[in-house]
Amino acid sequence: MSFKDVVRTLLLSLAIPLLLLLLPPNLSTRSRRSNENTTCGTSPIVAAFAFSYPRHFFDKKTLLAYTSTTFTSNTNHQQNNIMTNGIGFVGIGIMGEGMAARLLTQKIAGTQENPLVIWNRTQSKCEELKKSLGEGYHVIIKDTAKEVVEACDVTYSMLSTPEASKAVFEAQDGVLAGVSTGKSIVDCATLAEADMKRMSTAVISKGGRFLEAPVSGSKVPAATGALIFLCAGSKDLFDQVKDNGLNAMGKASHFFSEEVGYGTRAKLVVNSLMGTMVAAYGEALALAENVGLNPSTMIEVIGQGAIQSPVYALKGPKMIVKDHAPNFPLKHAHKDMKLASDMAKEAKVEFSVMDKAEELFATARDDEELNVADEDFSAVFEKIHKESEGHFSKKRKLS
Repeated sequence: MSFKDVVRTLLLSLAIPLLLLLLPPNLSTRSRRSNENTTCGTSPIVAAFAFSYPRHFFDKKTLLAYTSTTFTSNTNHQQNNIMTNGIGFVGIGIMGEGMAARLLTQKIAGTQENPLVIWNRTQSKCEELKKSLGEGYHVIIKDTAKEVVEACDVTYSMLSTPEASKAVFEAQDGVLAGVSTGKSIVDCATLAEADMKRMSTAVISKGGRFLEAPVSGSKVPAATGALIFLCAGSKDLFDQVKDNGLNAMGKASHFFSEEVGYGTRAKLVVNSLMGTMVAAYGEALALAENVGLNPSTMIEVIGQGAIQSPVYALKGPKMIVKDHAPNFPLKHAHKDMKLASDMAKEAKVEFSVMDKAEELFATARDDEELNVADEDFSAVFEKIHKESEGHFSKKRKLS
């Protein structure tokens, strides 16, 4: 390399970055190309710099290539920094809609610097969420789950069934496909323990972090930030999101173990008990009605004693008037109860009461005449009355 080449290289490396600071920050590739008729194909500042030195020190292609590369690199770096600061959410369904909205309204995400990046299998749900919250929040809708994960440091996933979770996680353009070093996945679905462990292993193998975080609560708690998160997996990730994400969507977060699976175990214990409680409550109300007791009075009595429960107070008045608008669909409740029954068998635990409740939910789900699989899990009450031969039950079936 000649002395002149050395000098030219040195001047370029030192002077051009300083001059670039004076250029408009939004200069695009297209605008640079449109200026190629000017000296060096760039701004007057760089052109003046070029003219201030002998022509043989600089040639047009060298300087344009240098500035173009620098602008492209800086622009891409800025875009990546903005996007990787976003919070991702995959699954804008009955639960996900409320949870994602809480991330916005509680200012965890939704700014230009920290957007909420979302995807749903039915894209119209994303559009509805964005529209419902107005234009005060920065929400980005992606075409694939992969793109959400790629754009964000932390991505929450809330899908309704094990089948849906598996399909979205493993798809060519799914969650796992977007995972790379430093990416974090917080999965809030209720799945089999083996499913959670499989997903955790896959994420970690690609350099990511995984937190199992199924929730106790349904549609209303999701919308009001009253969920309870039952977590296991990456403790570092839990510590990161506990007070910067989970706190916006829930009223409590519990960390059980660094071994994935413990969160699922806790969730199945809770939901199997809840389903059994509603089944027993339904039978008690049906008995009260068939022996001539006022069901509204009995709901009040139950709420005043030691057996009172928020689920009874919430569901009872709706059950007796056949209002089963879905907050937690019956088919999903049964799914959790069946997983709990299987877990009890594997653990060799006597589970006969819970198993009978699971069977009742299964027959309600499969009853095509009742058609309550997509109704709230309180609709098991309709199956109880259908199987009853009391005078009130027979009369109720005709109404």
